[in-house]
Amino acid sequence: MFADILRGLLAPAPKRLPDPDAQLALAALLVRVAKSDGLYAAEEVERIDKILMARHALSPFEAVALRARAEAFEAEAPDTVRFTRALKEAVPFEDRIAVIEALWAVALADGSRDAEEDQMLRLLANLLGVTDMESSLARRRVERQ
Repeated sequence: MFADILRGLLAPAPKRLPDPDAQLALAALLVRVAKSDGLYAAEEVERIDKILMARHALSPFEAVALRARAEAFEAEAPDTVRFTRALKEAVPFEDRIAVIEALWAVALADGSRDAEEDQMLRLLANLLGVTDMESSLARRRVERQ
């Protein structure tokens, strides 16, 4: 299953992902951000689950199951640059802004802004075609919540 999604993402001209695959790929990116500072904190796991429930109208059980699949998928996914560039091609721009907000929510879930997470978010925003200003505005929206 993961191999099929990765092949679709890494195709020369990736098509828009079907909803279940897009949910998994985006959940894997949330996991990757949570792990970027070397600590996969309980607060980050909880935030990922809440984001998945809200974005996809999932029950808590379904969100936990999706996150568990995303953790396995993230471990198999290629380097962040290739993975994220592929997502850029497969996800519409307006959804990418919402993804950046979700990524900031995960990065800030443990109450601190780590240099590794900041660096990861700058890279991801760029690779997703989101400007630094748009990312900064997304971060501020998340901080106000």
